[in-house]
Amino acid sequence: MKKLFATTLLLVLSLTTQAQTDVTKFLGIPVDGTKSEIIRQLKAKGFRNSPYNNEILEGEFNGSNVYVSVATNNNKVWRIAVGDAIPSDERNIQIKFNRLCEQFENNPRYISLQGCTIPDDEDISYQMLVNNKRYEAAYCQKTENAETADINKLIWFMISKNNHAYDAYQLIIFYDNGYNEANGQDL
Repeated sequence: MKKLFATTLLLVLSLTTQAQTDVTKFLGIPVDGTKSEIIRQLKAKGFRNSPYNNEILEGEFNGSNVYVSVATNNNKVWRIAVGDAIPSDERNIQIKFNRLCEQFENNPRYISLQGCTIPDDEDISYQMLVNNKRYEAAYCQKTENAETADINKLIWFMISKNNHAYDAYQLIIFYDNGYNEANGQDL
């Protein structure tokens, strides 16, 4: 009986350890641990503190200048958000969104949950303003050593309207670790 209990305990511990190590990654950095650990790792990748806000980092990602912020829940990182530092006009944000969809679709490390491209003749500003349309796409990183998707390893992105300028849009990408996300445990 003790042997069965010990075996079961080891199995549960190994599964728990696997779940905690196989989490969403941003630039190879697990979206897990403390905020200071993640910021240190991001700085090692070339990001630097923003002169405008000490909670935000600046750097380059996927060919664009970006801002990076790190969100926590119970002192554990659950999200890294990456947003354009330089806004785009409507046509350029459409091209950028479609290109990012294609990059994720063509990357074997991801499985599409909600991928879509924006048609060339779509009036993004009208759709967002009048119809409250959200332009977003979602992908899961595949689990390590498997070809299956893990919903707790979610990467999604959306177009955000910059409220400070008329024809200015930003692309924001979210790298979420669902294992650390708030799920009502504090209610």
